[in-house]
Amino acid sequence: MMNQTDPRDTPPVSLRHELSHVVVPLLKGVLYQEENPALWQTLLNLQADVRDYMAVLGLELMLDEAEGYAYMRSRPADNEDDGKTSPRLVARRQLSYPVSLLLALLRKKLAESDAGGGDTRLILSRDDVVELIRIFLPAGSNDARLIDQVDATLNKIADLGFIRRLRGEKHMIEVRRIIKAFVDAQWLADFDHRLDDYRKLIGQQKEEQDD
Repeated sequence: MMNQTDPRDTPPVSLRHELSHVVVPLLKGVLYQEENPALWQTLLNLQADVRDYMAVLGLELMLDEAEGYAYMRSRPADNEDDGKTSPRLVARRQLSYPVSLLLALLRKKLAESDAGGGDTRLILSRDDVVELIRIFLPAGSNDARLIDQVDATLNKIADLGFIRRLRGEKHMIEVRRIIKAFVDAQWLADFDHRLDDYRKLIGQQKEEQDD
């Protein structure tokens, strides 16, 4: 005889609908309070249910009420020590040196802004970003090429969700506060080491161009 699911174990239709309404956006990317206050409140109300639902998929909810953002990440595998890995729904991404460098610079800029007690939003122009990068590049770098490289790197960082371009002002960006969750204190502590690696890479590229 087939076992039948107890109807009492099935969430009500209204709850399943609300869960889907919250879970789908989270699977697509970061959910920000400021962008969708109603959905954010629904997430807070259903937080425990969302965590239970995502756990089945091998994901965990990362939610920061103070900063107003939430996202999903893969849960550490219980059997990693055995060399066995579970399928990942959220893929890991290897960042290039230019992206890593600019992320670190933007994170430090955000920390400086917070320490200064100013606006919680950090708005920078493309020229501001170019100047952040310039001091780490060889003297005499071509400005036009540098601007193109900065734009390309900013596009990649925007795709990752760490910045957004302001509407109607394509050369202005806002550094999203979720960058604090990914570029943590330990990451910044390793900044000098990462910078040395980046400088070596730049030197190698320059030597290749000179040959």
